[in-house]
Amino acid sequence: MLQNYQQASTFLSAIDSDWAHLIASVGECTFKPDPAQEPYEALVRAVAGQQLHIKAAAAITQKLIDYFGAFPTPQQLLAAPFDDLRACGFSGRKIETIQGVASAAINGVVPSTIEVQSMTDEALIQQLVTLKGVGRWTVEMMLMFTMARMDILPADDFGVVHGYKRLKNLEVAPKAKVMREIATIWQPYRTVASWYLWRVPK
Repeated sequence: MLQNYQQASTFLSAIDSDWAHLIASVGECTFKPDPAQEPYEALVRAVAGQQLHIKAAAAITQKLIDYFGAFPTPQQLLAAPFDDLRACGFSGRKIETIQGVASAAINGVVPSTIEVQSMTDEALIQQLVTLKGVGRWTVEMMLMFTMARMDILPADDFGVVHGYKRLKNLEVAPKAKVMREIATIWQPYRTVASWYLWRVPK
């Protein structure tokens, strides 16, 4: 993986001087996905992080783990009382979403790690966005941080688009469609490009 990151950094540095300067100033890519998680767990964690700062998301997830004594199985999550999940910090809408994810894990809509390995990024995204409350961004976070896919671009991600805005000194951050067009030249390393854009100085 380290060699892939080095190849990606070299590739991105060659795009233009802005990328070269960014990568030189940030340094080596230290992105560390957690492939030990099953897609079900990764999706629940990603839902917990929707529209929240990373520390707040981590706190909610930890409360969930503390409540069950370990990360809950889909069956445990479905059986948990609404008020207890609220006490962990989940909104009513997020409770509906994570319990929907749990149900989908049981019925096979949320695939196992082994099943994911034979699926393309786009096929997995299209399958999982059918779940209520699970959008493209949520699946993309799973693909990046759990599946360790190297060519994911979360084009709706605030940090990515505003990082690019600062990188290029733009007056307005690009919309998702434009961001995807711009990012075609970052293939096949859009995950690493996103990692660097999250680190563009403010």
